[in-house]
Amino acid sequence: MNGNFDRNLSNEDLLRRRATLLQRLHIDGILLLLLMVLAVASLLILYSASGKNMDMLIKQASSFGIGLVGMVIIAQFEPRFMARWVPLAYVGGVALLVMVDVMGYNAMGATRWINIPGVIRFQPSELMKIIMPATIAWYLSNRSLPPRFKHICISLALILLPFVLILLQPDLGTSLLIIASGGFVLFIAGLQWRWVIGALAALVPIAIGMWLFVMREYQKQRVLTFLNPESDPLGSGWNIIQSKAAIGSGGVLGKGWLQGTQSHLDFLPESHTDFIIAVLAEEFGLVGVCLLLLVYMLLIARGLVITVQAQTLFGKLLAGALTMTFFVYVFVNIGMVTGLLPVVGVPLPFISYGGTSLITLLAGFGILMSIHTHRKWMTQA
Repeated sequence: MNGNFDRNLSNEDLLRRRATLLQRLHIDGILLLLLMVLAVASLLILYSASGKNMDMLIKQASSFGIGLVGMVIIAQFEPRFMARWVPLAYVGGVALLVMVDVMGYNAMGATRWINIPGVIRFQPSELMKIIMPATIAWYLSNRSLPPRFKHICISLALILLPFVLILLQPDLGTSLLIIASGGFVLFIAGLQWRWVIGALAALVPIAIGMWLFVMREYQKQRVLTFLNPESDPLGSGWNIIQSKAAIGSGGVLGKGWLQGTQSHLDFLPESHTDFIIAVLAEEFGLVGVCLLLLVYMLLIARGLVITVQAQTLFGKLLAGALTMTFFVYVFVNIGMVTGLLPVVGVPLPFISYGGTSLITLLAGFGILMSIHTHRKWMTQA
């Protein structure tokens, strides 16, 4: 009897009846497990890096909670529904960036936040990390691929507008990540290699132009420090030198939780934000760093699987761009902390302290979950 009943049901109804609780909630269990592991690791490391600051720990835990709720809510919406609202989100994101320039909150010499007293303080540029790839994916998904010259130019114009606004804050690191997030969509869309090679060749004159006319003095000093941190060991080279000392002193197994000296004796600056992986390396050693990298690799691998299995062009382009941009976040932070890249102020995803960044990252994974879990009921784009 059950067999006859099942045959009378549509394929969609059968899939829904056989789905697990997580599937019905449109939550990918693998991603959720990996994210929870990172949440626990973040609170564990942050407690030590912040000098046992419970207020900071509670704020980070609250941000994780808000982000997880937002992730679950976002996962309920079909990618087709999200695509309809992308143009409005882009306009709203650009408007917020303009508001930052007009009435933004200044901290440490940079104006990157919008502050509503007693309500919220947030960083609009973080929102563009999701809006930017979604915008280019929305635009190209309605065009023939590989993209034509006209479509490439329009895509680049859409990318450059928020790039310039973020660069003026100034926030070179985030502005470069915005370019990367949009560029990944173009690459996944089948950008011809002659355009890729041309873009790489243009990096040299662009870099020279930015050095001469765009970059501020402290940003130039960061590049010079990257090339030779020992030239100013007590000044601009201090961060990198102390970071390397912390990483090296951890050895294979580390000194133990709460036993790090570089952070607890205040030798390591920004130990709870940009340089938090140095705290991890000092206290948990090479083993701890490798375990963290393994979790990151599993997240990226899962994102790539979701990209391959996506059933719409919009979903495929957006999932691929979000996954590759996440990889860039990890690569840039670890590269700058270890002295392989200049310091550009990019936090370590899910580990560094920061509410807006954390919530935005979880929103991005909510989109990935939506793309993956809605694929059985979506038609080919």
